[in-house]
Amino acid sequence: MSNTPWTSPMPEAQFDLMQRILAAPSPIGLEAAMTYGVLKPHFESFAPAGWQLHQFKGHAGVVLDTHPGRDDLFKVMLIGHADKIRMQVRSIGDDGKIWINTDAFLPNVLIGHEVTLFSEDPETPGSYRRIEGGTVEALGAIHFSDPAQRDGSKGIKKEQIYLDLQIHGENKKQQIEKLGVRTGDSIIFNRPIRPGFSPDTFYGAYLDNGLGCFVAAEVARLIAEAGGTEQIRVMFAIASYEEIGRYGSRVLAGELRPDAIIAVDVNHDYVAAPGIGDRRMQSLEMGKGFTLSVGAIASEQLNRIVESTARKHDIPMQRDVVGADTGTDGMAGVLASVDCVATSIGFPIRNMHTISETGNTQDVMAAIHAITHSLQALDALPDPHREFLDNHPRLDQAGPLGHQGADKPETKDK
Repeated sequence: MSNTPWTSPMPEAQFDLMQRILAAPSPIGLEAAMTYGVLKPHFESFAPAGWQLHQFKGHAGVVLDTHPGRDDLFKVMLIGHADKIRMQVRSIGDDGKIWINTDAFLPNVLIGHEVTLFSEDPETPGSYRRIEGGTVEALGAIHFSDPAQRDGSKGIKKEQIYLDLQIHGENKKQQIEKLGVRTGDSIIFNRPIRPGFSPDTFYGAYLDNGLGCFVAAEVARLIAEAGGTEQIRVMFAIASYEEIGRYGSRVLAGELRPDAIIAVDVNHDYVAAPGIGDRRMQSLEMGKGFTLSVGAIASEQLNRIVESTARKHDIPMQRDVVGADTGTDGMAGVLASVDCVATSIGFPIRNMHTISETGNTQDVMAAIHAITHSLQALDALPDPHREFLDNHPRLDQAGPLGHQGADKPETKDK
């Protein structure tokens, strides 16, 4: 593994894997295209004999386990989430418009974009069909909007959003119903990632959070290639249901009871975010390394290991302050009532929850290598269990710090 991950371009094979993971149609509740269609074969391509893939009944999440059954070992769970924000069919109008829910998308970012509708065959439950060629619309044309929408003083409401399949002729509603389109059918963007204009950049839909799954998979591969671990049991988890409340990861934590959780999820490029300068946000920036959450339930002990490891290997890191909640699967342990240390690692992206999410491959590479080296550092501890039981930070033992500014001016003797 390279000692200079920050300066190493992402190899073409890795970018191809990242592209396939992000392109997998895995809306909330239907994540198996990513977990079983892409990641399971990838895990099987490098997993040593003895590693095990855990599967679950209630969701399509998977966990690749380095030491199945070894509950005596210190267990570390690395979590990405496979579920994508979706749109859903709400109702079908007599005019052929398919009215849809916008979920966690701003209505205005959807207009005019190509999407794919996945419809379950009413005659054959469990069999799905793909409908392509539709676009998401709201106003139809500027000519039909009121003056306030034209000048931007009035926005588009979520109730105005519909899918247009270009239906025409008689009995438009019946034409759509004959296709088998029904309430609840999932709709996702049709926009694979591609390289951006600037070096090391890429853009497209669903970086949130196929990127976290890609990082977990690549860390698993690097750990396998390095010979695995001895003192820690690593569980590379791909969760479901994060986008509707992080329900999948808490099930994984409750079932497998890790001693440590490292969530991997996208973060914001606050420096490039428009119109928020007065909020004085943390200066996270795309292209300057991975992010590490500080606050909420993030463990200072675990963070210390990650930060020390990153410094040792010259991997750039940015501290991200979080309040009462990390906003990621890093909360899985406390939500599942499991005693474990936890933190959240990410990478700043732009345009989150849009069709043009933008990231930097160097930030992703930094996260991959920082996590890999941190797992190896945990494995090298004399006793990982006692390390976290006995070394909680003690602020009552903090030493004094005097002013470190310029030298005081010389004074004349009186």
